[in-house]
Amino acid sequence: MSRIGVFVCHCGENISRTVDVERVAEAAGHISGVAYATDYKYMCSDPGQGLLKKAVAEHKLDGLVVAACSPRMHEKTFRNAAKAAGLNPFLCEMANIREHCSWVHEDREEATAKAIDIVRLMVERVKKDKALQPITVPITKRALVIGGGIAGIQAALDIADCGHQVLLVEREPSIGGHMAQLSETFPTLDCSQCIMTPKMVDVANHPNIKLYTWSEIENVDGYIGNFQVTIRKKARSVDMDKCTGCGVCMAKCPQKKIKSKFDCGLGTRPAIYVPFPQAVPNAPVIDRENCTYFKSGKCGVCAKVCGPGAVDYDQQDELITEPVGAIVVATGFELYSIAEKPKGSSIKGYGEFGHGTIPDVIDGMTFERLASASGPTGGKILRPSDGREPKQVVFVQCVGSRAREKGISYCSKVCCMYTAKHTMLYKHKVHDGQAYVFFMDARTPGKSYDEFWRRAVEEEEAVYIRGMVSRLYQKGDKIVVMGSDVLVGVQVEIEADLVVLATAVQPRQGADSLAQKLGISYDTYNFYSEAHAKLKPVECATAGIYLAGACQGPKDIPDTVSQASAAAAKVMTLFAKDQLEREPIVARVNERNCVACFYCKKVCPYGAVEEKEIRDRQGNLVRVVAYVNPGVCGGCGTCQATCPSKSVELDGYTDEQVMAMIEAL
Repeated sequence: MSRIGVFVCHCGENISRTVDVERVAEAAGHISGVAYATDYKYMCSDPGQGLLKKAVAEHKLDGLVVAACSPRMHEKTFRNAAKAAGLNPFLCEMANIREHCSWVHEDREEATAKAIDIVRLMVERVKKDKALQPITVPITKRALVIGGGIAGIQAALDIADCGHQVLLVEREPSIGGHMAQLSETFPTLDCSQCIMTPKMVDVANHPNIKLYTWSEIENVDGYIGNFQVTIRKKARSVDMDKCTGCGVCMAKCPQKKIKSKFDCGLGTRPAIYVPFPQAVPNAPVIDRENCTYFKSGKCGVCAKVCGPGAVDYDQQDELITEPVGAIVVATGFELYSIAEKPKGSSIKGYGEFGHGTIPDVIDGMTFERLASASGPTGGKILRPSDGREPKQVVFVQCVGSRAREKGISYCSKVCCMYTAKHTMLYKHKVHDGQAYVFFMDARTPGKSYDEFWRRAVEEEEAVYIRGMVSRLYQKGDKIVVMGSDVLVGVQVEIEADLVVLATAVQPRQGADSLAQKLGISYDTYNFYSEAHAKLKPVECATAGIYLAGACQGPKDIPDTVSQASAAAAKVMTLFAKDQLEREPIVARVNERNCVACFYCKKVCPYGAVEEKEIRDRQGNLVRVVAYVNPGVCGGCGTCQATCPSKSVELDGYTDEQVMAMIEAL
């Protein structure tokens, strides 16, 4: 290419504050092969793209360099503009002079000189570019949703309602997630079960949804539009096709004193159980760890009393492989535990709160089960230790959240609101009771949220104390809460009957392991990372995988439902096409040089490398070489870096291009 155009962007002041963009454009005009160079305030804007298209036509440009921000932001934008101007889009390259230059330098002269160098090397790269053609691959129009909470349910229903098949995988015996445990929801105080149960039933009855409960993701292979997912369907020891949900097995089970996980250990359940009465599916599962039959080989009562003969002690885990085109991850959250942390954990425990050994110090979810009409106390607020009604309750906010010394620096977002809700629920049930709240500050970023919080203070007469709790300890049948009121400047001691801790929202256990199976990134806390915080908030860097709900970060129910529908919309956009166009940045093998060591096959994370037989005209096998399937290749370049005979090159990143960039410096 001999007629290259260079377009330097000011990016408002993001670049021009540190880099002299006019001088960069002027210097670019003197680089060999550059026929046109200019600068503009916002190159990504419509006028900026119009400027690029006009220059291609007027100056007969055959290659483009846009010196602006990261290619992750706008490479597609400028390549589309190049295509509209009649140029092959892969003859357009971006020189990153924002993240790689202006944002990391303060000296204007040094930053300008570096920006000129970056533009120079990208010009040399463009000279070696080749006109590439997009790769088309078929799309499997089935979606996988991982997680059966409100996020997973909403995403699954939205996709299914558009006529596409959905596989909904939930690792618990029933869908519903944490929302099914709640008593009421803020800011409307409507019953959680009333708004949740109909959606759960809709999932069970939807003809386009295939429900896998008591199941986990074992493995994920493939790429956008063509994933192969292996699901481990754990043995329930109950044949769901035969089970009628009559409940006789649960009523007759002699082992009934197992702590209920759904009721946060406040209530008990039998060894064969459904988590809660409205569970979907309404078929029990046998807890093999606590079942007498599986521990000693004795009992077997549930099998004897089951009329349809649904109990099957010999049932084994089953591995099922399903093809899907897109994946929505909605694995939800769990609450920080104040119990003593195991050795080696980066998160420190709350020894000052008794390490979880004081029975009347509970977390917010446990309080929800106390307040719920379907809970173990029938909706009565009672102390776990002795069943008495507490007359003074202390709520402590930010336990784990915003606590750098404990290893968690983020805000859990929902705690201020659910604590305000808890003070209301308490006052509605214990009219002569008094609620105290220790808080750092109130964060109420939602519609009608601030009004709801003020209602707790002004109408329900909850006493808010601005300060931190330093220690609490048992004193007879009371819990002494020691803290400070920073507004008044005094130390505070309250003898409480019950203490409720607003503990931090964390990702579900095993979130990092699932991320590794999916090939998506996650942060230091194991929350899943979106592709771009503003422009791609529900997409992962791995194409075809989308995020919904609290697996990405702490969220309330409205935000969770909104994000779930957004993820579903992305899936439906993908499924609107019969074939997917993929960038042709894929590896190719020079068959003449290939020595068939197949190191490339061993290291390929996408499974794109195959063994290809080369035969003569008579059909005799001459040799075997490596072959890269362009539909599967993810363009990572690992094979190119590994190949000892230098037989593999990545289109768009050839040795010739890289060497030209190095020589330009």
